[in-house]
Amino acid sequence: MVSLFVFSLLIVFLIYERYENQQVFQRTNQVEEKLLKYENVVNNELASYQLTELKPVILAIILQESNALGEDVMQSSESAGYKRNAINTPDESIRQGVKHFANMYKYGSQQQVDMETVIQSYNMGPGYIDFIAQNGKKHSEELAKQYSDLKVQQNPELYNCGGDSTNFRYPYCYGDFTYAEKVKDNLTVVIDLLRNQGESIVLEDLNLITRQID
Repeated sequence: MVSLFVFSLLIVFLIYERYENQQVFQRTNQVEEKLLKYENVVNNELASYQLTELKPVILAIILQESNALGEDVMQSSESAGYKRNAINTPDESIRQGVKHFANMYKYGSQQQVDMETVIQSYNMGPGYIDFIAQNGKKHSEELAKQYSDLKVQQNPELYNCGGDSTNFRYPYCYGDFTYAEKVKDNLTVVIDLLRNQGESIVLEDLNLITRQID
């Protein structure tokens, strides 16, 4: 009797696990489809800055910022001086987001920092580029924490993680010190997606080295 009960529980568990896996697979496919829907817009905006080779990076940022959901898919409203989520169309969000990234990329090139710094500065702003330029020119999570701490000390009431000491960023509540690493993880996913579409992408072409642009 006990064995039958245990067997029944096992069957229920396996059915539930299969259902959960199917749901995760469906959600993943939906995110991938939405992300690739923005590929052409991203490419067109990057062309304005002669940066089309960085399309995978922008798509990885979209994945990090919004999972390709909502209207402000690049969470770029604040970089334009607006309130969060003020931008209400994906195309406008991408236009502003690419502009912001291109500005960080150009400034990062001038300061001769690495690509990880440029990616992190999408989240932390140009001040992070200055900070890294003065501290070895290469991003690290530890340096991102130090910069975040400096900003928190400047305005502790604003940058306090909403008073939530359980927040993974606490006490480094300015920006997300793990941002560059998360985007790099997303980049692997994006490159696989693009390769599955037949695009030839060499990861080394995007390797953390900036080039001078006009």
